[in-house]
Amino acid sequence: MRIDVVTIFPEFFAVLDVSLIGKARESGLLDVRAHDLRDWTHDRHRTVDDTPYGGGAGMIMRPEPWGEALDALIGPGPQGEPDPLTGPVVVFPTPAGEPFTQAIARDLAEEPRLLFACGRYEGIDQRVVDYAGSIARVRELSLGDYVLNGGEVAAMAMIEAIARLVPGVVGNPESLEVESHEDGLLEAPSYTKPQVWRGLPVPEILLSGHHARIEAWRHEQRLARTRRVRPDLLPPSG
Repeated sequence: MRIDVVTIFPEFFAVLDVSLIGKARESGLLDVRAHDLRDWTHDRHRTVDDTPYGGGAGMIMRPEPWGEALDALIGPGPQGEPDPLTGPVVVFPTPAGEPFTQAIARDLAEEPRLLFACGRYEGIDQRVVDYAGSIARVRELSLGDYVLNGGEVAAMAMIEAIARLVPGVVGNPESLEVESHEDGLLEAPSYTKPQVWRGLPVPEILLSGHHARIEAWRHEQRLARTRRVRPDLLPPSG
């Protein structure tokens, strides 16, 4: 999978060189490239923002550098024009987007190429999103009901959630099947050695060796945790 990120802070994404994502990049499973939006500016100040039409506080990212960046990175399709069906999915992290979920992460993990457009200030000129939609598939995604200073943190979180679902990135694929949100429930509590720590013992059932009973216990724990922490994930009771 190839992932392009357009940002005014490309150095922010150096952290993707560590941990499992870094190993996946070294092995060739992931090709992650961070691009500086200012490379597509043409004035000596490398300007990427301006005041909003209609008034208001803050600055808006100008469409010109974004348009050139999208043209350069998406490129022409087989017929000489960009093909929205075969090109990358362009992701705009934004608090005005649809909530990013594990299901969306799974869908995007099946794509051969993604392009993250990281806004700053008060956001990107809407015409950039509209134009991107004419040459590629677009997803406007939000991490949650809060506002960040820019799209970089959100893009980083989404990239990690998506990349770890690419086959081969996580060493044991079975570990991906019992995580929170994979089937609508939260994950059960986990325990390791020592058997007793600071007076707190591991639940006896996990020491029994009875796999069917252990799985039943874990399912009960998942239901209980989901009911307590995220009842909105459970179907309404009759």
